[in-house]
Amino acid sequence: MLLQKHFSWGVLVILVVVIGGSVQTVVEGRPRRILLDTDVDTDDFFALLYLLKLNRSEFQLEAVTVNANAWTNSGHAVNHIYDLLYMMGRDDVAVGVGGEGGILEDGTILPNVGGYLPLIEQGTTTAGGCRYRQAIPVGPGGRLDIDTNFGIRKAFLPQGSRRYSPFRQPTAQQVMIDKISAGPKITVIVIGAHTNFAIFLMNNPHLKKNVEHIYVMGGGVRSKNPTGCCPKNATSTCVPEQCGDPGNLFTDYTSNPYAEFNIYGDPFAAYQVIHSGIPVTLVPLDATNTIPINQNFYEAFEKSQTTYEAQYCFKSLKMQHDTWFDHQFFTSYFMWDSFTSGVAVSIMQNSHNSSHPENEFAEMAYMNITVITSNEPYGLSDGSNPFFDGLKVPKFSLSKNGVHSGHVQTGLRDPFCIVKNGKGKCKDGYTAEVTGPEAVRVLVATKAKPNKDVESPLNREFFKSFLEVLNSPQQTGKFNFTTQFPFYKEVTYKPDFGNTKLGKPVVFDMDMSAGDFLALLYLLKVPVEEINLKAILVTPTGWANAATIDIIYDLLHMMGRDDIPVGRGDVFAMNQSDPSFSAVGDCKNVEAIPHGAGGLLDSDTLYGLARDLPRSPRRYTAENSVKYGAPRDTDNPELRQPLALEVWESVVKTLDPGSKVTILTNGPLTTLASIILSENNTSSLIQDVYIVGGHISRSENDKGNVFSIPSGEYAEFNMFLDPLAAKTLFDSSLNITLIPLGIQQRVGYFPKILKRLRSMKKTTPEALFAQRLLSRLYRLQQLHHSYHHMGTFSGELLGAVLLDGDSHLSQSFKLKHIKVFADDIESRDGEILTYQNQGKLVKVLDKVNPKAYYELFAERLSDSKQSAVLASFEEQQKLWQKPPNQTEPAE
Repeated sequence: MLLQKHFSWGVLVILVVVIGGSVQTVVEGRPRRILLDTDVDTDDFFALLYLLKLNRSEFQLEAVTVNANAWTNSGHAVNHIYDLLYMMGRDDVAVGVGGEGGILEDGTILPNVGGYLPLIEQGTTTAGGCRYRQAIPVGPGGRLDIDTNFGIRKAFLPQGSRRYSPFRQPTAQQVMIDKISAGPKITVIVIGAHTNFAIFLMNNPHLKKNVEHIYVMGGGVRSKNPTGCCPKNATSTCVPEQCGDPGNLFTDYTSNPYAEFNIYGDPFAAYQVIHSGIPVTLVPLDATNTIPINQNFYEAFEKSQTTYEAQYCFKSLKMQHDTWFDHQFFTSYFMWDSFTSGVAVSIMQNSHNSSHPENEFAEMAYMNITVITSNEPYGLSDGSNPFFDGLKVPKFSLSKNGVHSGHVQTGLRDPFCIVKNGKGKCKDGYTAEVTGPEAVRVLVATKAKPNKDVESPLNREFFKSFLEVLNSPQQTGKFNFTTQFPFYKEVTYKPDFGNTKLGKPVVFDMDMSAGDFLALLYLLKVPVEEINLKAILVTPTGWANAATIDIIYDLLHMMGRDDIPVGRGDVFAMNQSDPSFSAVGDCKNVEAIPHGAGGLLDSDTLYGLARDLPRSPRRYTAENSVKYGAPRDTDNPELRQPLALEVWESVVKTLDPGSKVTILTNGPLTTLASIILSENNTSSLIQDVYIVGGHISRSENDKGNVFSIPSGEYAEFNMFLDPLAAKTLFDSSLNITLIPLGIQQRVGYFPKILKRLRSMKKTTPEALFAQRLLSRLYRLQQLHHSYHHMGTFSGELLGAVLLDGDSHLSQSFKLKHIKVFADDIESRDGEILTYQNQGKLVKVLDKVNPKAYYELFAERLSDSKQSAVLASFEEQQKLWQKPPNQTEPAE
């Protein structure tokens, strides 16, 4: 077995072998160096842990780079990798993610392109569309579940000192360049989209010689999808879905039945990798379709969990099984990436045996393939292909009538791809067998080998290896989150208000930007006799991804408010989910948010500070029940994450007779619009709505803040991100107070806010945390152009302070008739128009005393009342290191 083979360090032998027709030099006696490029999906970290468990005298995993445009979001993914490596005692492994570089119109690739976008969409920033990525579900069953690992990640994995931090985090390209240039030769395993590695190869052709071999999980050559087929005893009404297709795009087979997710994530990048001239071994659907997670393997795995890494993998697999969308899990969930890692290391071990290296786990064959990047006829100019359309010289000097010059699939329901009453015709991302100049000879895994032990219930040889390797005592995990602390105890903090007369009921709707968290801290500091914060609604259609909801839980835990419910809103703006498959949809408008620095990467990690907050026992989980429409109950359905509408309805049900709710919203208006449009319309129970957002232009030069959309000059982000929702609100009968961009900008001055905070004689943990966050935003704004818009977030505090401040702020308002533009024209979306007598009459905040604003904010946060019960994760760790009645940590 793989773990039992050892090299002798006493002899150094230079061995020349032939792989894929090229001569390779291997230094026997040194471990094989490996770089793994991954999108950190469930099976990806199975592959990662498998590699980490191997004998380090043979295989040395040196680096992990995060593919940021597929199944996970970069901020969550990179910290997941750090935690896995910490558990495994491998903080020596370099980790790279993202980067702020871009690609110029002439094809010049700037340093440190982040890989957030497929090459065909990559411009000079990290903002952009989701041409291919929209095939991946965004919420449950998709990126939300993968970002959180179904809620298991924070419950199980220990947290070390490494984390994402702005400007300190190595980029994907930095790590690739460092490791590949260092020598000796390195093996690269790609188990996500190919963007990172393609950029490396295109920008560093002189380093190709340092790459010994590329192993790829992806594509389908001769594969026939076994899922979506009608059972043998099915009635005539059964309609096959993906059955027999070469690909596995279960969300998009009506347009493209040929592609597999990893290759489809960036077909042009995959083409660059396959055509790089470096030997490639492909593990496509042809092979992985023959190694489904069957019931025998699942049950054997359940009984074989002797290490922390095995436990983590099985818990993840079980939740994947328990939340699977139908009852065919055991025939439709496969060992994709973990099987690839097994095939790769087995070939590496046996590569010196022959010119056709054998491996323990897969049957292999050489095939001549290419990656389809566009659809015939070639030379077409129909607006679908940015490599050619509108350019005198095609990007990257591509041939005007070549294989990249045809129609490129634009989205899930691209009309070009749809064939009436037939299968889709687009082939973007198809790993097709071809002849002629486009053909590349590739070693392809065709089938998983059966278990040599025919009496074993495990019918695949790799099943046996996977369980043995994960459960081996060698290179095993040190501890999990709870066992690392000798006196770990899960505690919830819920205040006892006794007979206190609580203030006006308030619900806070936030999109989890940095400013929103500061506003939340402020609301929690206002005396409960004045503001009774009843609930938090999360609108994940703005500055952060849905999984960032965990930061809210942690902040509430810090402040001793585990009693406040948190509800998750829709993951798509209005009318942007797919009509026939609501789990996927367009990213129109939200594409304006940068994926990298100053955008989603920083929001999802709270600019690197989220992990300093105490760890809450509450978190997002994928737990669910039949009661809420799930196909089955999971083990702990009571831990299910409630939806925003459910939380809202529970709030209004518990109102005192005659009471109404005041809503403060700091993000897109998606969730509020859903409340108004819900069947149980409860808008009559809303007292007032305070909207932090919108821009009322006073002159031609008075422009909005949607900096990433040059044509959207007069819009403000919160209106732009869901203009139809904004229109719904401003067409309603609600009492609206608008806190527009202009007034936010006049008070959102970092130096003055920070000066007032620092001048306070007494402080609190929450004031110190707010000061750290504001200081970081201000410093980043000064250091790099990607953070030029940080002032947007400092102004977002104004709504919370206004709710509390009353006359202390010397505020004044003007009444204006307002309409919001929402006609699906990018240059006008979210723009606010004012009229004399038409539109919604809205109270608009016009003036406020900045000095009073700074003072009120600083005084509230520095007040010892309603202060944090836990200052930080560090303090929490110290508590868990000692018995409950002991003051010093245990020896």
